[in-house]
Amino acid sequence: MNRFEEMSETLKALAHPARLEIVAGLLENECNVSQVQEKLGLPQSTVSQHLKVLKNGGIIKGRREGTRVCYTVINKWVREIIEMVREE
Repeated sequence: MNRFEEMSETLKALAHPARLEIVAGLLENECNVSQVQEKLGLPQSTVSQHLKVLKNGGIIKGRREGTRVCYTVINKWVREIIEMVREE
């Protein structure tokens, strides 16, 4: 996969308002599914699906803390994209 294909796949994973909001929130504060769900007001299953897309896209990763999973943004390019969007 060349760089443009990778970038395209990353942008596809971000191409939903809820996922953009999840990533922006995770940049400010690592959190678990229930915290994201509470902030967005979406069903837990919907949040989990969005997190799965972001994880499969190499944008976030989860870290187990006891019985919960805490998510963080691991893609530097995505961090830069979200910062640019915030500046607008």
